[in-house]
Amino acid sequence: MRSVAVLRAASLPPFTGMNYGEIKNFDIANGEGVRVSLFVSGCTHHCKNCFNKETWDFSFGKPFTAETEELLLRELEPDYIDGLSLLGGEPFEPQNQAVLLPFLRRVKERYPQKSVWCYTGYLFDRDLLGESRARCAHTDEMLSLTDVLVDGEFVQELYSIALQFRGSSNQRIIDVPKSLASGTVVPYHPKSGKI
Repeated sequence: MRSVAVLRAASLPPFTGMNYGEIKNFDIANGEGVRVSLFVSGCTHHCKNCFNKETWDFSFGKPFTAETEELLLRELEPDYIDGLSLLGGEPFEPQNQAVLLPFLRRVKERYPQKSVWCYTGYLFDRDLLGESRARCAHTDEMLSLTDVLVDGEFVQELYSIALQFRGSSNQRIIDVPKSLASGTVVPYHPKSGKI
């Protein structure tokens, strides 16, 4: 007789098309509070002095599978976990969006009170809402499931260790629901009051 866990995993849809480099539990650097962070593989920005250069390669790391998804959902369960952060690599590469979107639906369905932060080198208003290589059939819904977007490529010349939740001063921390509702970029203000 097969175990319940095996039956449950067998009933999940297969995931193909995305690798990930790392999962960090208890992350306090990539978004507010204590978070679970997923570093996806694949990035075409190639920012100078990127801190995670190995994740430029779409085949770096391990395949993101149904088991990976279940692990992340379990890691998100404790009350002290404030939410999920997506980093990379580049979560908004179209092939990554195709895999992340069904996962984000499950996260929001199971944990509606937890926030989703996403880091992207693409610009919210120009690249994700406008015509670009990043915009695809999944982009609008993926944005609708994202609470905070840190956008813009890392620029070494604008780097400062004093910045909170971002690497360079050109990067914006955006309140996605308010921005989508208003049609303009609305900055996100962390509870700490510091940006």
